Amino acid sequence: MKKVTAFVFASICLLSLSACNKGKEDKAFKPQLDRETVCSLMVRGHYENFEALTEEFRAFNEFYPRVQLTYEYDKNHKKNIIQALNGDTPPDIFFTYSSLDFSTLKEYTEDLSEKDLGLDFSCIRDSLIYRDSENHAPYLPIYTTSFGMMINEDLFSKNNMKVPSTYDELIKSCQNFKDKGVKYPMLGHNSMVLYPLYFPHFCASVLNNKTAIDALNAMSDGAGEYMRNSLALAKDFIDRGFVDKEECASIGDDYNKTILRFFEGDVPMMLAKGSSFSGTEKRETQSDAFVAHPFKYSFVPVPSTDKGGYFYNTVELCFSVNKKSQNLNMANEFMRFLLANNGSALNRMSKAKRMITPCKDLSYDSAYAAFGKMDANHIITPSQLNLSDAADQQVRKAGTAVCQNGMSVNDAVSNYGKFN
Repeated sequence: MKKVTAFVFASICLLSLSACNKGKEDKAFKPQLDRETVCSLMVRGHYENFEALTEEFRAFNEFYPRVQLTYEYDKNHKKNIIQALNGDTPPDIFFTYSSLDFSTLKEYTEDLSEKDLGLDFSCIRDSLIYRDSENHAPYLPIYTTSFGMMINEDLFSKNNMKVPSTYDELIKSCQNFKDKGVKYPMLGHNSMVLYPLYFPHFCASVLNNKTAIDALNAMSDGAGEYMRNSLALAKDFIDRGFVDKEECASIGDDYNKTILRFFEGDVPMMLAKGSSFSGTEKRETQSDAFVAHPFKYSFVPVPSTDKGGYFYNTVELCFSVNKKSQNLNMANEFMRFLLANNGSALNRMSKAKRMITPCKDLSYDSAYAAFGKMDANHIITPSQLNLSDAADQQVRKAGTAVCQNGMSVNDAVSNYGKFN
């Protein structure tokens, strides 16, 4: 395991702490503990390098200069969480994931919604705040992600075209590029082929439909019918010949190859997950083509209706506090710091990693502006959907069968629950 330590005294001046939230002094972080407290805090997780967190260590030391903050890396952290919590040097704060069964972590996780802690969750999108059966909040969302497409904005501008915001505009944009000599206007890494188009569309179609969700989760006979419209949408698009399936297969599921292929500059639209897009900024200098001919790009929802697309927002990374921590008060204070100033620390961390912030205000990174402008009824989270993992996998596999393997929509619908 590798440790990175930040022990920074009050001489460091981070002007952004005040500048980011000018006029919102009531939300500013105000230390609640003795500022001369001497203690150490260790955060544990699976990121090999976490520079964004190290920066927030420095910012926290502005208020508590005698607190030593350490990050410990474990490649297999997710697998080793409970072992680490029971070890000789347990973490004070540790990475968790929205997909975890938090009942197994109940004895270790602090209830962050406890009023006495003073953590203000109001800056977080409500649907991202998880509560267990006892109404406890065992984690704070740190990074979130979504599905969408990377847009080469310069190619659109050069051809006097606007970035599509409806399905008809998407079709017209692809056809216009084809007419201008772009053989395949859209690419994507292999398992993402059309997934960002049909899966959010499917989720929207069954959202708040308990009958549909129950049938899908139970793999009931006929439940596949709930996928029909979304799969038909995907087939309609794939049959138009706008996607080079062979090149997508050659890219594989390597997000590094996906980004570098996009940076060649000849691909108008690249289907991807937000966690793939997050790696773009660091790879700009790794692409000779991009260095020679840089272009403006962004990440947008894939429009699937006449009113646009959907923002299917999933939590990628969370922080939980070890309630057995020897420095529990300070660990909770650090979490309170992350939420203060309307989540400015979370926004800084998201911008540094180029992930989607869990905060309501998405203006921190212009690359995600399209998501920030979406209507609330076009934003979906897994907690709202309540689709089981098994059902989710069946929908994904049905889409793959139609988009990549040539299966008919009828066969995909009838095979729901039978995909291996």
